[in-house]
Amino acid sequence: MPSYSIDGVIPVVDPSAYVHPTAVLIGDVIVGPNCYVGPCASLRGDFGRIVLEEGSNVQDHCCIHGFPDNDTVVEVNGHIGHGAILHSCIVRRDALVGMNAVVMDEAEIGEKAIVAACAFVPAGMKVPARSLVAGIPAKVKRELSDDEIAWKLEGTQTYQALTVRSLASLREVEPLSSVEKNRPSLPATEVRSLIATKRG
Repeated sequence: MPSYSIDGVIPVVDPSAYVHPTAVLIGDVIVGPNCYVGPCASLRGDFGRIVLEEGSNVQDHCCIHGFPDNDTVVEVNGHIGHGAILHSCIVRRDALVGMNAVVMDEAEIGEKAIVAACAFVPAGMKVPARSLVAGIPAKVKRELSDDEIAWKLEGTQTYQALTVRSLASLREVEPLSSVEKNRPSLPATEVRSLIATKRG
Protein backbone atom coordinates (compact mmCIF):
# COMPACT_ATOMS: atom_id res chain seq x y z
CA MET A 1 0.00 0.00 0.00
CA PRO A 2 1.26 3.57 -0.57
CA SER A 3 2.17 4.74 2.92
CA TYR A 4 3.91 8.03 3.63
CA SER A 5 5.49 9.71 6.63
CA ILE A 6 5.21 13.45 7.14
CA ASP A 7 7.20 15.45 9.69
CA GLY A 8 8.62 12.11 10.85
CA VAL A 9 5.20 10.62 11.71
CA ILE A 10 4.62 7.19 10.15
CA PRO A 11 1.27 5.37 9.74
CA VAL A 12 0.66 2.30 11.91
CA VAL A 13 -1.17 -0.79 10.61
CA ASP A 14 -1.87 -3.77 12.86
CA PRO A 15 -0.69 -7.03 11.21
CA SER A 16 -4.23 -8.46 11.41
CA ALA A 17 -5.68 -5.54 9.42
CA TYR A 18 -6.03 -5.50 5.64
CA VAL A 19 -5.27 -2.32 3.69
CA HIS A 20 -5.76 -2.57 -0.08
CA PRO A 21 -2.63 -1.77 -2.13
CA THR A 22 -4.36 1.20 -3.80
CA ALA A 23 -5.40 2.82 -0.50
CA VAL A 24 -3.20 5.70 0.67
CA LEU A 25 -2.12 6.30 4.28
CA ILE A 26 -0.34 9.54 5.18
CA GLY A 27 1.21 10.50 8.50
CA ASP A 28 -0.68 10.11 11.78
CA VAL A 29 -2.92 7.20 10.85
CA ILE A 30 -3.50 4.26 13.20
CA VAL A 31 -5.27 1.19 11.79
CA GLY A 32 -6.22 -1.25 14.54
CA PRO A 33 -6.69 -5.02 14.64
CA ASN A 34 -9.00 -6.76 12.16
CA CYS A 35 -9.76 -3.57 10.23
CA TYR A 36 -10.47 -3.40 6.50
CA VAL A 37 -9.46 -0.45 4.30
CA GLY A 38 -10.77 -0.75 0.75
CA PRO A 39 -9.44 0.18 -2.68
CA CYS A 40 -8.64 3.85 -3.32
CA ALA A 41 -9.47 4.97 0.22
CA SER A 42 -7.49 8.04 1.33
CA LEU A 43 -6.57 8.44 5.00
CA ARG A 44 -4.69 11.73 5.27
CA GLY A 45 -3.22 12.18 8.72
CA ASP A 46 -1.19 15.21 7.68
CA PHE A 47 -3.02 17.60 10.05
CA GLY A 48 -5.05 15.64 12.63
CA ARG A 49 -4.79 12.02 13.79
CA ILE A 50 -6.96 9.32 12.21
CA VAL A 51 -7.80 6.24 14.28
CA LEU A 52 -9.60 3.10 13.11
CA GLU A 53 -10.40 0.95 16.13
CA GLU A 54 -10.70 -2.83 16.13
CA GLY A 55 -12.96 -4.46 13.56
CA SER A 56 -13.91 -1.28 11.73
CA ASN A 57 -14.05 -0.99 7.96
CA VAL A 58 -13.48 1.91 5.57
CA GLN A 59 -14.65 1.01 2.09
CA ASP A 60 -13.68 1.97 -1.47
CA HIS A 61 -13.04 5.66 -2.26
CA CYS A 62 -13.63 6.90 1.29
CA CYS A 63 -11.78 10.06 2.30
CA ILE A 64 -10.80 10.71 5.92
CA HIS A 65 -9.09 13.92 6.98
CA GLY A 66 -9.18 16.43 9.82
CA PHE A 67 -7.92 19.58 11.45
CA PRO A 68 -4.93 19.72 13.85
CA ASP A 69 -5.73 18.76 17.46
CA ASN A 70 -9.04 17.25 16.35
CA ASP A 71 -8.79 13.50 15.85
CA THR A 72 -11.03 11.64 13.43
CA VAL A 73 -11.99 8.36 15.09
CA VAL A 74 -13.95 5.32 13.92
CA GLU A 75 -14.60 3.28 17.04
CA VAL A 76 -14.86 -0.51 17.41
CA ASN A 77 -16.92 -2.14 14.63
CA GLY A 78 -17.53 1.17 12.88
CA HIS A 79 -18.73 0.75 9.29
CA ILE A 80 -17.94 3.41 6.68
CA GLY A 81 -19.67 2.83 3.33
CA HIS A 82 -18.32 3.35 -0.19
CA GLY A 83 -17.34 6.92 -0.99
CA ALA A 84 -18.11 8.43 2.42
CA ILE A 85 -16.19 11.46 3.71
CA LEU A 86 -15.25 11.92 7.37
CA HIS A 87 -13.66 15.16 8.57
CA SER A 88 -12.60 15.73 12.20
CA CYS A 89 -15.53 13.69 13.54
CA ILE A 90 -16.20 10.68 15.75
CA VAL A 91 -18.10 7.57 14.67
CA ARG A 92 -18.99 5.69 17.83
CA ARG A 93 -18.95 1.94 18.40
CA ASP A 94 -21.12 -0.16 16.05
CA ALA A 95 -22.31 2.88 14.05
CA LEU A 96 -22.66 2.96 10.26
CA VAL A 97 -22.04 5.82 7.84
CA GLY A 98 -23.75 5.08 4.53
CA MET A 99 -22.42 5.32 0.99
CA ASN A 100 -21.40 8.82 -0.15
CA ALA A 101 -22.46 10.39 3.16
CA VAL A 102 -20.46 13.31 4.58
CA VAL A 103 -19.78 13.77 8.30
CA MET A 104 -18.32 17.17 9.15
CA ASP A 105 -16.12 18.69 11.84
CA GLU A 106 -16.86 17.86 15.50
CA ALA A 107 -19.95 15.86 14.58
CA GLU A 108 -20.50 12.68 16.58
CA ILE A 109 -22.37 9.62 15.35
CA GLY A 110 -23.78 7.80 18.37
CA GLU A 111 -23.40 4.11 19.17
CA LYS A 112 -25.36 1.82 16.83
CA ALA A 113 -26.65 4.79 14.83
CA ILE A 114 -26.99 4.76 11.04
CA VAL A 115 -26.29 7.68 8.72
CA ALA A 116 -28.23 7.10 5.50
CA ALA A 117 -26.53 7.06 2.12
CA CYS A 118 -25.80 10.53 0.70
CA ALA A 119 -26.68 12.30 3.97
CA PHE A 120 -24.82 15.46 5.01
CA VAL A 121 -24.14 15.57 8.76
CA PRO A 122 -23.28 19.20 9.57
CA ALA A 123 -20.46 20.34 11.81
CA GLY A 124 -21.15 19.84 15.49
CA MET A 125 -24.22 17.63 15.10
CA LYS A 126 -24.62 14.98 17.81
CA VAL A 127 -26.50 11.99 16.41
CA PRO A 128 -28.22 10.03 19.19
CA ALA A 129 -27.44 6.36 19.75
CA ARG A 130 -29.62 3.85 17.86
CA SER A 131 -31.05 6.50 15.56
CA LEU A 132 -31.41 6.87 11.79
CA VAL A 133 -30.38 10.20 10.28
CA ALA A 134 -30.92 11.15 6.64
CA GLY A 135 -31.10 14.14 4.34
CA ILE A 136 -29.22 17.34 3.46
CA PRO A 137 -28.72 18.57 6.11
CA ALA A 138 -29.18 15.34 8.05
CA LYS A 139 -32.08 15.12 10.49
CA VAL A 140 -33.01 12.41 12.97
CA LYS A 141 -35.79 10.36 11.39
CA ARG A 142 -36.51 7.72 14.02
CA GLU A 143 -35.09 5.12 16.39
CA LEU A 144 -33.67 1.99 14.80
CA SER A 145 -35.29 -1.39 15.36
CA ASP A 146 -33.41 -4.32 16.84
CA ASP A 147 -33.62 -6.02 13.42
CA GLU A 148 -31.95 -3.05 11.72
CA ILE A 149 -29.16 -2.98 14.28
CA ALA A 150 -28.66 -6.73 13.84
CA TRP A 151 -28.50 -6.21 10.04
CA LYS A 152 -25.76 -3.62 10.49
CA LEU A 153 -23.78 -5.97 12.76
CA GLU A 154 -24.03 -8.78 10.19
CA GLY A 155 -22.68 -6.46 7.50
CA THR A 156 -19.74 -5.47 9.66
CA GLN A 157 -18.99 -9.11 10.46
CA THR A 158 -18.98 -9.81 6.72
CA TYR A 159 -16.29 -7.16 6.27
CA GLN A 160 -14.32 -8.63 9.16
CA ALA A 161 -14.45 -11.96 7.35
CA LEU A 162 -13.39 -10.16 4.16
CA THR A 163 -10.33 -8.91 6.04
CA VAL A 164 -9.32 -12.51 6.72
CA ARG A 165 -10.11 -13.60 3.15
CA SER A 166 -8.13 -10.71 1.68
CA LEU A 167 -5.08 -11.35 3.83
CA ALA A 168 -5.18 -15.02 2.82
CA SER A 169 -5.97 -14.88 -0.88
CA LEU A 170 -6.28 -11.45 -2.50
CA ARG A 171 -3.48 -11.12 -5.06
CA GLU A 172 -2.82 -8.94 -8.10
CA VAL A 173 -3.13 -11.01 -11.29
CA GLU A 174 -3.39 -10.66 -15.06
CA PRO A 175 -7.01 -11.06 -16.21
CA LEU A 176 -8.00 -14.10 -18.25
CA SER A 177 -8.82 -13.56 -21.93
CA SER A 178 -11.94 -15.73 -21.77
CA VAL A 179 -14.23 -17.34 -19.23
CA GLU A 180 -12.85 -20.70 -18.17
CA LYS A 181 -14.98 -23.85 -18.18
CA ASN A 182 -16.42 -24.65 -14.74
CA ARG A 183 -15.56 -21.17 -13.48
CA PRO A 184 -15.72 -21.21 -9.65
CA SER A 185 -18.10 -19.00 -7.68
CA LEU A 186 -17.17 -17.01 -4.63
CA PRO A 187 -18.29 -18.44 -1.28
CA ALA A 188 -21.80 -17.38 -0.33
CA THR A 189 -22.35 -15.15 2.71
CA GLU A 190 -25.43 -14.57 4.82
CA VAL A 191 -25.41 -10.79 4.34
CA ARG A 192 -28.27 -9.20 2.36
CA SER A 193 -29.31 -5.67 1.58
CA LEU A 194 -31.62 -4.00 4.11
CA ILE A 195 -34.44 -3.85 1.56
CA ALA A 196 -34.09 -7.61 0.96
CA THR A 197 -34.33 -8.34 4.68
CA LYS A 198 -37.58 -6.36 4.87
CA ARG A 199 -39.08 -8.47 2.08
CA GLY A 200 -38.48 -11.52 4.26
